[in-house]
Amino acid sequence: MADKPKAPESAPEAEAPAKKGLPIKTLAIVAVLMVVEAAVVVFALGLMGPQASHAQTDQRDVAHDDSEDTMEIEVVSDKFQNLSTGRVWVWDLSIYLQVKNKNAEHVKAVMEQRSAEIKEGISQIISRAQHNQLKEPERQTMIRQIGAFLDKLRGMTDSDGRPLVERVMIPKCRGFPSDF
Repeated sequence: MADKPKAPESAPEAEAPAKKGLPIKTLAIVAVLMVVEAAVVVFALGLMGPQASHAQTDQRDVAHDDSEDTMEIEVVSDKFQNLSTGRVWVWDLSIYLQVKNKNAEHVKAVMEQRSAEIKEGISQIISRAQHNQLKEPERQTMIRQIGAFLDKLRGMTDSDGRPLVERVMIPKCRGFPSDF
């Protein structure tokens, strides 16, 4: 038989390229550089970071300003009639205003000058009020109406148009029918 031609012999194994493993030296160098970089950044931020400050001011005694405190001024303590139920009711009322101390003298002066006008206005508010408004536990409707009436009085607002009265209070509001 005819001889088959032989394949050329392969080169010896020494000439074949060797398989490369992980580049350990390169990885070690990169890791060391990253650690050194992190240490430098931490050190630099530590030097440039906020310093402990010791702010100190001279100690002064602050005097309490009483002008912003409030005081109560009695407007009226009287009996007023109401006919809204078809039956005559007499309401015993006490009305106070809460004003700042800096405005108290001015408010008192206006109330003295206009005492009859104030009593008349409050009397009209009470006589026009519905019975359930006078019976409200918190008296919100009456407080709102009396506050609006007082705000309209000349001299009861400051130069900016804000009311001098901080709050209207009605501590006593007792009603009883007058026909018994």
